[in-house]
Amino acid sequence: MLHDFGSSMADAPRNSPFERDVEQAITALKKGSCLLKYGRRGKPKFCPFRLSSDGTILIWYAGKQEKKLVLSTVSKIIPGQRTDVFHRYPQPDKEYQSFSLIYNDRSLDLICKDKDEAEIWFVGLKALISRGNCLMRLDSRVDRISNSSSPKSNNNKLCSFALPLDSEDSQPASHALENPPVYGFGRVYSDVLLYTSERSSVHSGVSNSLSSVSSNAADTNSYGRGSTSETFRVSLSSAVSSSSHGSVHEDFDALGDAFIWGESIGDGLLGGGLHKVGSSFGIQIDAFLPKALESVGVLDVNAISCGSRHAALVTKQGEVFTWGEESGGRLGHAVDADVLQPKLVNALSGMNVEHVACGEYHTCAVTLSGDLYTWGDGVHSIGLLGHGSEASHWVPKLVTGQMGGLHVSSVSCGPWHTAVVTSCGRLFTFGDGTFGALGHGDRSCVSQPREVDALIGLRTTSTACGVWHTAAVVDMETQYTNADTPGSRKLFTWGDGDKGQLGHGDRNHSLIPACVASLAEPSICQVACGHDMTVALGTSGRVYTMGSPVYGQLGNPETNGKLPTLVEGQLSDSFIREVSCGSHHVAVLTTKSEIYTWGKGTNGQLGHGDHENRNIPTIVEALKDKQVKSVACGLNFTAVICLHKWVSGNDQSVCSGCHLPFGFRRKRHNCYNCGQVFCKSCTTRKSVRAALAPNLYKPYRVCDDCYAKLKKTIESGIHSQVSKQHSATQTQISTLLAEKEITVSRLSSVGSFKGEKSRHLIQNGKSENNFNPMSLMPLDGSQSGTIRTKKSQAIIHGSPKKNTLLLLFLLQE
Repeated sequence: MLHDFGSSMADAPRNSPFERDVEQAITALKKGSCLLKYGRRGKPKFCPFRLSSDGTILIWYAGKQEKKLVLSTVSKIIPGQRTDVFHRYPQPDKEYQSFSLIYNDRSLDLICKDKDEAEIWFVGLKALISRGNCLMRLDSRVDRISNSSSPKSNNNKLCSFALPLDSEDSQPASHALENPPVYGFGRVYSDVLLYTSERSSVHSGVSNSLSSVSSNAADTNSYGRGSTSETFRVSLSSAVSSSSHGSVHEDFDALGDAFIWGESIGDGLLGGGLHKVGSSFGIQIDAFLPKALESVGVLDVNAISCGSRHAALVTKQGEVFTWGEESGGRLGHAVDADVLQPKLVNALSGMNVEHVACGEYHTCAVTLSGDLYTWGDGVHSIGLLGHGSEASHWVPKLVTGQMGGLHVSSVSCGPWHTAVVTSCGRLFTFGDGTFGALGHGDRSCVSQPREVDALIGLRTTSTACGVWHTAAVVDMETQYTNADTPGSRKLFTWGDGDKGQLGHGDRNHSLIPACVASLAEPSICQVACGHDMTVALGTSGRVYTMGSPVYGQLGNPETNGKLPTLVEGQLSDSFIREVSCGSHHVAVLTTKSEIYTWGKGTNGQLGHGDHENRNIPTIVEALKDKQVKSVACGLNFTAVICLHKWVSGNDQSVCSGCHLPFGFRRKRHNCYNCGQVFCKSCTTRKSVRAALAPNLYKPYRVCDDCYAKLKKTIESGIHSQVSKQHSATQTQISTLLAEKEITVSRLSSVGSFKGEKSRHLIQNGKSENNFNPMSLMPLDGSQSGTIRTKKSQAIIHGSPKKNTLLLLFLLQE
């Protein structure tokens, strides 16, 4: 059937590198960036550009004025500087950063920050333009077939429909910005299905036409990577959504940005640096304020989890990326190497992952179909990965055993054990049970998932793992109760209780789950565990803590932590919707998208710009202008996911640094590296090699952040260049000396060589004591042909300047 054909065609390229590149490029375009836009009568100007949420309109701002270009009116995209506008103000050094959009006999000419950014814009726009043009041609031809009543005309149109599409056909112009034409695969697909039900004979023609679209729909211009510029394959699964128009977007369409701070986030591995925790002194590897997560490609982050020295995130496309310090395979890349920035876990490609969790030595992922995958170091704890052995797994592996056939809904990782909740409310644990953290009534270790018998018959909704204790939210109704109508949900804890983290009013251990009866909240919706503390969130939006108060992590300086304590202070007037625990710090998210943190702040994990501990909730000021949708804590660092802030005309009226409005005294200045607008006080410095500067070798105004980045890049580049040049010089000298040795050896075998050499010296009036290439041969006339060892060593180990001069002299000879 045609439906099966379409589905298989959609599934085939969905997980290909080509399709992934296109999706990431379109995501980057939706997030937007500052580009140089050429005007018809003036020099290029900085303008923020972005793609609309539905991918049909290109939007940019000239001052406060919003301008739009409907992509359906674009006939082609041209790389380089080939239009008349570019010829009027050429910048040859930015040839590979430039491209033009041709529409209605006009051109939109743009210059990107670098070649990588230009490639992203070119690939994304080329895919959208090619896709739209192909769909409109396919749509019109299907309509012509369906409207025809003559069998003869059907055959003629069918033949025409099956012909390859001309990639140079121009698209009719349309300027109806209020109601732009939206062309998606859904409409074409439904039309084809409708006609197939009426005219089954058309099936083969439609199939041939779809095949021709797959192979011939690309524009002939090439740019960027070959995989994305050769052909454009149609995918029904990656069609641009037609649910909204223009710049209107809902939360489910909003893109996710990740911000991270704390230990190893500065110049450490988790923040894209080169230094491990504890390996460098005098280097600031921690970040005391939230910073945007650096990545090679633009990621649409949907979920994030933090471990001790590594982290993992899930994109809205269901792909998993990990980064940080490698240890025992916890990154899942099958390579024993640290990863500085989020890197795709190839083994999970196509699995459509929904949830991810990080322990100290391992990582877990849950797919949309309910499968559980684990990977990492299995040596540290018996059964930590749940595969029935102590073997480490450097790539994700499916967990089976008792969980075979069960649909997993969530997973939680501790340093030494793992807890899993199924969609029907059953709780399974495995790993190290030394302190009874597994809840099986003993202290034994379990190497495969085993159900917690004490909770059979009840419905577990969520769970959290500490170091040696575990907590779970349990619906007191039966496990078959409808999850949409929950009853009274209680908090159960078990394991090590020496710091009061179980909340039972004592410091005793518990080998089986026990209800925290002293908790005043009638119903609990979420729980989180730290090193020796537990945090519970009630359905009323209030937070309760229990455990060790040593760093102020309980949020209440008056409590001893043996019993659950209500956290008040600045949270009294807020409704909390999410809680998360690090080793000794807590972060909560309110319904107002505000982040409050408290506890240990030695590594800046609280995000307040210092390393002070706090015993009461304090708002993270740096995130007040962000719309935070999720928060996660690692051992000593914190991460949040924020909805991407769409650029608007109002953003051009305030400084991007100090956020003060521009006026008569505060003038606008663009940073020539990032393109954003700043006031004079935020752009007091100049630097060479600014990405958007007309001349890379002249200093131009840049913002403070870009100045620091450029300075670091220039210094590292100079150091690397000097080292390489010095090394190359020594290598070339050694090579030339060896070649001279061979030459001298050959010449010395000729009997007349000495006489010819003497006559040559007499004619030129030179002494044999003066250095020349032939003086490398022994002056006593011996035929050994060896070079003076001390002389050559002195040459090789001389100063770089002398080595360079000597190299030039030898090259002349």
